[in-house]
Amino acid sequence: MKNSWKEECGVFGIWNHPEAAKLTYLGLYAMQHRGQESAGIVSLDMQSAGQPVHRIHKSLGLVADAFSESTLAKLTGSVAIGHVRYSTTGDNSVVNAQPLTSELLSGPLAVAHNGNIVNSSILRTALQRDGAIFQATSDTEILLHLLAKHPSNDLVSALTEVLKNLVGAYSFVILAHDRMVALRDPLGFRPLVLGQMKSGSGLCYVVASETCALDLIGAQFVREIEPGEIVEISSEGIKSSRFTDGTEVAGQANGQTNRKSANCVFEHVYFSRPDSVVFGKSVYDSRKKFGEKLAEESGIEADVVIPVPDSGVPAAIGYSQKSGIPFEFGIIRNHYIGRTFIQPAQSIRDVGVKIKLNPQPQILKDKRVVVIDDSLVRGTTSQKIIALIRQAGAKEVHLRIASPPTTGPCYYGVDTPQKSQLIASQNSIEDIRKYIGADSLAYLSEDGMWKALSSGPERFCAACFNGEYPTSLKGVETKKNTDQKDKSQAKQI
Repeated sequence: MKNSWKEECGVFGIWNHPEAAKLTYLGLYAMQHRGQESAGIVSLDMQSAGQPVHRIHKSLGLVADAFSESTLAKLTGSVAIGHVRYSTTGDNSVVNAQPLTSELLSGPLAVAHNGNIVNSSILRTALQRDGAIFQATSDTEILLHLLAKHPSNDLVSALTEVLKNLVGAYSFVILAHDRMVALRDPLGFRPLVLGQMKSGSGLCYVVASETCALDLIGAQFVREIEPGEIVEISSEGIKSSRFTDGTEVAGQANGQTNRKSANCVFEHVYFSRPDSVVFGKSVYDSRKKFGEKLAEESGIEADVVIPVPDSGVPAAIGYSQKSGIPFEFGIIRNHYIGRTFIQPAQSIRDVGVKIKLNPQPQILKDKRVVVIDDSLVRGTTSQKIIALIRQAGAKEVHLRIASPPTTGPCYYGVDTPQKSQLIASQNSIEDIRKYIGADSLAYLSEDGMWKALSSGPERFCAACFNGEYPTSLKGVETKKNTDQKDKSQAKQI
């Protein structure tokens, strides 16, 4: 029911497996939900004339479209990293497809990034003034330039220094000529996990944005990579170090506010796959508990509970079980919609929504219906879906949202609309209810969300709900100022 949250990105890396590229492909396939614009894999071939070489393939589109048996066969080597991308900074073009690669004095380097560097415009300008020439427009390339300028040839030593310049969210997987490095920002905005599996030549290490990628390839989950941690994997084994001791997070040097953690709560609300374990918690379990709390807070007499598939399903199950109202799939989703679907002329009403979501009259007719979804952004799609449910014969339609009202944009790797385009930022719940055409509308409270997670705002970033941004936003003033202009000119519903 979103119009629209855009997923972030997914990163993957594998060390010491004879089919590294193929397993990376599968890992990216498992995380396709995190980015559908482009996909890429870089492998490390250590056997090419005695000299390590990076083999690279990147393409726009979905993972299955970007790679074939022949392209994967060319990505030789027992080490590989991969990336699926949705652009939050930089255009959707092949030049911005990741992993980004470069030839440094110390050798070839490839970088895959999930997140968003808040002060990227400031860093980019400073680097350009020093003579840096950028090939892409994404914030990820900044790391390559900072590493190129650093005098140390030791990758981890250089990272320990240059990462202190970055403010914002970043989970990086980096491939050098002799090692793979995975790391998270000091506040741990984005997930990154470490796994392992057996291979023909010993132990194989895997890193991924989500545990569902480990599950697909048969890797065992070991642990999360900690905020502020650098994990270095090489022929010598695995090493861990930190580029911040925690107290530095509170310092003014890197623009962070006085807090220890800022895990993105929206990973549990919407982004991550429900079969993943993110930030130590089952995503499915979290969403089901959101639905339970929603039923406690805003229960209503009704005949049936239905989800907006697929993101609303776990919360709807929780709502149904807590309220005792039967659960049904009152809306069926078509899972085979491609990005190139061509809409016919306006003669077929609402085809854009109906091609994806089709209500079932045999379930909805003459029923009081509770519709559950994870979030509500602009409200335009919600309006159309509620109209379709009424056309299917529903007597009443009550919308329940399994998260608090979204009132602010994200600057940490999620492409959210500007504040003026977020319907809850400047309209009351009653105004929104009238606009979308529901008989009633209720959101999960922020307190209910924290109770469901058995945690609180001291651990999670919920700035999109409460406006409490955990870092300095210096470097995004232009977007904020534009947003203020848009807000003053926006037409309320």
